[in-house]
Amino acid sequence: VAILIYQIYKLIKGTVAMNIFIGLAVIYILWKIVSAFHLQLLGEILGQFIGFGVILLAIVFQQELRKFLMMIGKGKVMKNKGLFKFNFTKANDNQLNTLAITKACENMAKTKTGAIMIVTQIDDLAVFCESGIEMNAVISAPMIESIFYKNSPLHDGAVIIRNNKIISARSVLPVSNSSELPRRLGMRHRAAVGITEESDAIAIIVSEETGEISYVKDGELFTKKTAQQLEQFLNSIFTQTQ
Repeated sequence: VAILIYQIYKLIKGTVAMNIFIGLAVIYILWKIVSAFHLQLLGEILGQFIGFGVILLAIVFQQELRKFLMMIGKGKVMKNKGLFKFNFTKANDNQLNTLAITKACENMAKTKTGAIMIVTQIDDLAVFCESGIEMNAVISAPMIESIFYKNSPLHDGAVIIRNNKIISARSVLPVSNSSELPRRLGMRHRAAVGITEESDAIAIIVSEETGEISYVKDGELFTKKTAQQLEQFLNSIFTQTQ
């Protein structure tokens, strides 16, 4: 039970939902106090509010509940305890042309060309691929750079890479609502965090304002990285291939 509560706390920490949860907890405690002092009218009002609490919680915390259920479905909950280690999805090919991706990011960083790339692992992100333009192209630095070229019709949105191929471009991603993200970050960074909060994908971002390279894993953002650091990070997860 304690582990489940901790997992829920991790989901709502740093979000607006945390403040709402505290507010609901205060109302519940107040209801108990009112009931103890037999204040009938106020007790009935708060009692009616508590009575609809389950429905209210489902509405207020729908995003957090969705994430929690997704974590259970992927076997992430209590994985360190050896529980729920199951997976209903076939893993994708773990090979990746990390050199081409790194080279493209290095070149785009020099020209301050904004870019966001999502590399899938087990989750295939089919829904998000369908929101963009189908590519099914071989990964290469020139291909990636041409997609994100400022005058390209494909430069808006994300490139999704699966099984060492560019599956789609201009894909629309969910945006993170975490209040822990710095306000200076733009939509690319928030979308990168958002998709990695909901899946096991890796996100790579090049800032259009600063040319800074960043990457995201499990909702955690790593900023101000060099091309070499990005390559080391990718090689720690994927097998280098051409």
